[in-house]
Amino acid sequence: MSTDVKSITNPLPREMVKNTYPILYEVEQSHWWFIGRRRILAGFVEEICRQVTDRRSRILDVGCGTGANLLMLSKYGEAEGVDVSEDALAFCRARGLDKVKLGAGEELPYEDATFDLVTAFDVVEHMDDDLAGLTEMRRVLRPGGRVLLFVPTFMFLWGLQDEVSHHRRRYRLPELRRVLEKAGFEIERSTYANVTFFLPILVMRKLMRLTGIKTASENNINVPALNGVLGKILGAESTVLRYMNLPFGVSGLCVARVKK
Repeated sequence: MSTDVKSITNPLPREMVKNTYPILYEVEQSHWWFIGRRRILAGFVEEICRQVTDRRSRILDVGCGTGANLLMLSKYGEAEGVDVSEDALAFCRARGLDKVKLGAGEELPYEDATFDLVTAFDVVEHMDDDLAGLTEMRRVLRPGGRVLLFVPTFMFLWGLQDEVSHHRRRYRLPELRRVLEKAGFEIERSTYANVTFFLPILVMRKLMRLTGIKTASENNINVPALNGVLGKILGAESTVLRYMNLPFGVSGLCVARVKK
């Protein structure tokens, strides 16, 4: 492992448990977490793609999963996806997304200097070697191209979703910046995100550990009637993040540029 972030040893295969993909496919378009996260990310994607003035941006989503983020990215450029799971890619195709390939983040099936933006939303924490994965993302970026990362933060927030998703680690921002710089990037922006639900998520995960409550995924723990309201509350952080960085949060967000 390349970073000095505390890592969890997981004997299970690297690929996410197969039965989480049908759950993800069902909830990605409606669950408040995914709705709010996409609203936050869309602001950053739009700003990055606006800087490509002579054509539509080429975007690669590493670890594209079942494709809801690809639908969002397609609004801002020519978006393609790559994932280690054929099951995930089958769900992408069910959404009408055909520009997807099978491949690992550490060995991307693309030529050098192909993309203007590479995104990895809750992906690099899965990698055994995050430095190798980020170095590979840099390889497929054009000079001056950018990577946009969204990662889970703080090991004390470790919970069921980290287990079922086969996470290797949760980050603090200094650790994420350090491995990005080792991979050849210059940091443009880094901030925590989802400060809104930090305390509820911390309490929920502590209670789940104490009580031994088990479920196939934390995505199943939800009140569907509140999805719209909660998604808007989380998504409102996109406005705050235009003007300031957040000091803590359930997630971390980083924009970095390929060194020229």
